[in-house]
Amino acid sequence: MVNQSTAAGGQQDAEHEPRFWYGLIAFATFMLALEGAFHIVGGFVALFEEDSYVVGERELMVTVDYTWWGIAHMALGVVMFLAAYALFWGKTWGRIVAVVVAMASAIANLAFLAANPVWFGLMIALDVLVIYAVTTHGGKEREF
Repeated sequence: MVNQSTAAGGQQDAEHEPRFWYGLIAFATFMLALEGAFHIVGGFVALFEEDSYVVGERELMVTVDYTWWGIAHMALGVVMFLAAYALFWGKTWGRIVAVVVAMASAIANLAFLAANPVWFGLMIALDVLVIYAVTTHGGKEREF
């Protein structure tokens, strides 16, 4: 004999699963767009306000001029916006691009970590959360 409260609870969990997954994708979409904006702002800061960073160009993990870092951050920000747009509309390639661009962002922020440890450390944490949110329940949207 099946307990009706168990059967109803199982149905409730099954209905809760898609909402949770869509919530993670919405979170990842918002975080990607926000990080894209942060990268663009960070790129402008690297281009025009080099004095605001803690260390000089020679103390970074990768010795490159702040101008080049600024351009790289701005390009990464634009790609993050495009990935967020694709993720918002449920495109499979958007999930792939979101993971790849979040990994690239984490690596770029790691290389730039000495310039502003708190800011770029938070950016790395956001990248990890985006990767988790996008990869946790991959393929679930096809079931519904």
